[in-house]
Amino acid sequence: MSETYDLILKGGTVVNQDGEGVRDVAVRNGRIAGIGVFDKSQAGEVIDCAGLHVLPGVMDTQVHFREPGLDHKEDLESGSRAAVMGGVTAVFEMPNTNPLTTSEAALADKVKRGHHRMHCDFAFWVGGTRDNVKDIPELERLPAAAGIKVFMGSSTGDLLVEDDQGVREILSATRRRAAFHSEDEFRLRERLGERVEGDPRSHPVWRDEVAALQCTQRLVGIARETGAKIHILHLSTAEEIDFLVDHKDVASIEVTPHHLTLTDEAYERLGTLVQMNPPVRAPRHAERLWWGLQQGILDIFGSDHAPHLFEEKQKPYPASPSGMTGVQTLVPIMLDHVNAGRLSLARFVDMTSAGPARLFQTARKGRIAAGYDADFTIVDLGRKEIIRNEWIASKCGWTPYHGKEVTGWPVGTVVRGRRVMWDGELAEPSRGEAVVFMDGLKRIAGSP
Repeated sequence: MSETYDLILKGGTVVNQDGEGVRDVAVRNGRIAGIGVFDKSQAGEVIDCAGLHVLPGVMDTQVHFREPGLDHKEDLESGSRAAVMGGVTAVFEMPNTNPLTTSEAALADKVKRGHHRMHCDFAFWVGGTRDNVKDIPELERLPAAAGIKVFMGSSTGDLLVEDDQGVREILSATRRRAAFHSEDEFRLRERLGERVEGDPRSHPVWRDEVAALQCTQRLVGIARETGAKIHILHLSTAEEIDFLVDHKDVASIEVTPHHLTLTDEAYERLGTLVQMNPPVRAPRHAERLWWGLQQGILDIFGSDHAPHLFEEKQKPYPASPSGMTGVQTLVPIMLDHVNAGRLSLARFVDMTSAGPARLFQTARKGRIAAGYDADFTIVDLGRKEIIRNEWIASKCGWTPYHGKEVTGWPVGTVVRGRRVMWDGELAEPSRGEAVVFMDGLKRIAGSP
């Protein structure tokens, strides 16, 4: 008697550690049960994936969903809806909410808010501060904790540890890879006068490449001193690429679609809508980031989805807040680059699934393999679409890519064997659960 399954993905081009090939994927109890050829009669549900590519579920490890405290901009439900509409199956959400996610109670509150309310799976970064250093060894190992996040340059929210000693104490306490917003706060304060009222083009002049490089150099030095592993978020400068090529033993690197796709000419078209921290910069920086991508120096993509309402972004610079949407457009923007020949599909997969799993040690996520969670991002590589504000599911309802035509589109999002999104429509109620990490499994088993 043949085996039976809950779901079969039929006839798609599966992309996994074996390469690419037309195969079926069978799912049972939310996990991948087999890869090969299966009869349609063997499953209660069959998804026809002929002509489509079946990718491991995309993980976006840097999003700001604003809940609690700034729910008018976004919340865990709306942000995760945007994620699955864009083909993202899991997110790591940032701690600069109100209250800040800096304690066990605050983390537990977020987990409770997200459980079966978020549409995708989730983890939460815990903010590292001077006040919670002694608790970091426990905080970073709590259920659903992605690790410790530190702001060395001020951005949205009240988390800031700008001095070397504060960072040194945090890194001396961490055992997992800690993530950093790397801009030198002291230089930012010195250069406040570089901001020009009403002119967002002065944003990258104020938050210049020197501020980024100085902070990254300090951070790498402290990591070496303490023996810590660090993850540098949203790298934005050519100078940092050239410096970090010699420090990959301690530093992993995230790059965003907007730093690869947009340059400072966008300030003329979009004004404050393109205002980000760190800023979108001159073309030479994007060109060097692409070089770093091609050389394998960059490790993962992250969207840095950081929504603000359109009317908030319309305030005159510098009263305008920094941040833009990104979780929903990560897949189509980067697939457009795949189609343009700037990176391979295999590289895209590594930087959105296998790479995050490897860096942050997720359990059962990051590849299409038997025994893994049945998370899939199903895409039509040849489909042309125009990204429009009306498609954006975020509460803020806008994207800097409005009107941009792309080739390559997310058709389906499957989370632990459930078809959550299909062809632009939500297909099931939200059932998101916490991501499990390898050190969490050890803790469950009673290991130290």
